[in-house]
Amino acid sequence: MEPIQIQDVEIKLKEEIEIKEEPIEISQNSYFIKHQRSTSRNKPYQCTQCDKAFSQKIDLIRHQITHTGEKPYQCSDCHKTFAHKCNLIKHMTTHSGEKPYQCTQCDKAFSKYFDLIKHQRAHTGMKPYQCTQCEKAFSKNTYLTIHQRVHSGDKPYQCTQCNKAFSNKCNLIRHLTTHTGEKPYQCTQCDKDFSDNSAYKRHQRIHIVGKPYQCSQCDKAFSCNSYFIKHQRTHTGEKPYQCIQCEKSYLEKSNLLIHLKTHTGEKPYQCTQCEKAFTANSNLIRHQRAHFDK
Repeated sequence: MEPIQIQDVEIKLKEEIEIKEEPIEISQNSYFIKHQRSTSRNKPYQCTQCDKAFSQKIDLIRHQITHTGEKPYQCSDCHKTFAHKCNLIKHMTTHSGEKPYQCTQCDKAFSKYFDLIKHQRAHTGMKPYQCTQCEKAFSKNTYLTIHQRVHSGDKPYQCTQCNKAFSNKCNLIRHLTTHTGEKPYQCTQCDKDFSDNSAYKRHQRIHIVGKPYQCSQCDKAFSCNSYFIKHQRTHTGEKPYQCIQCEKSYLEKSNLLIHLKTHTGEKPYQCTQCEKAFTANSNLIRHQRAHFDK
C-alpha cells in the first residue's frame, strides 16, 4: 500500500470544495428568493383545501396538517400527540419541570419563552392588545378575545343543564356548581366552603387582613372594596344600572340582568322535578325546596 502524500490530500480537498461551491450558491439564491416572496407578498404555494396561500413550501406543508388532523409527534411520557415538533418540545418541559426562562423582576420562572413575555407585562404595565370598539386595552390576546364578546354578544359556552350561555369558560364552570351543589374550595381557617375560587379568595381576606373597609354611615365593615362600594349605595340611594327597555334601575348589575329577562321572556332555570322554569336561579332554588319538603 502506497503512503498517502500531503499533496494528494490537498488536491482532493480542493476538488471537494469546488464541487460544493455551486450548491452553496444555489442555496443562497433560494434563501434570497424566499426573502423576496416574503417582502413582495408573492405566495405561490396555494392550499387546495382552503383559500390560504404561502410564500414557502414548508409553511404550506405545516398548514395542511390542520386539514388532515395528522399529529406525527408523540410524547414518550404521556402519549400526547402534536402536529408540530416545536409544540412537542414545549410540552416536554411540563414533564421535566424545567423552567429555563427566569423573570429578572421577580422569582418566577417559565418553561416557555412566550409565557415569560406575557408575565413581564405585569411589571411593565404594557397592554398591546387594543379593542377596536372601545378604548380598553389588555396584556393578553385571550383577555381581548373575551372582552370583544361584550360587544358582539357572543356566548360560546353553554350549560348542558339549562339554556344559559356564557362569554368565557370560567363563568360556565362557576355556573355548573349551582346545579351540582359542589363547593370544592374549603377554608382552612374555618368551616366555610365555596363553589368558586374567587369567592374563596375574597373570604380568605377576612382571616388575613380583616375588614379594612369601614362604612362611615353605619357599623358595617367589609373585606373587599367592591362590597364596600355596593353597600354605600344603600345609604346614597344610587342605582347605576338602568334598564334600556324601561326606567327601572338597580344597585347591582346582577339584579339588572335578572330584570332584563322579564322583557325577553327568557327563563333559563328549569326545574328537574317538574316543568316550571324561572328567570333567576334564586327563584328556582326556592321552588325546589317545595319538592324536597314533601
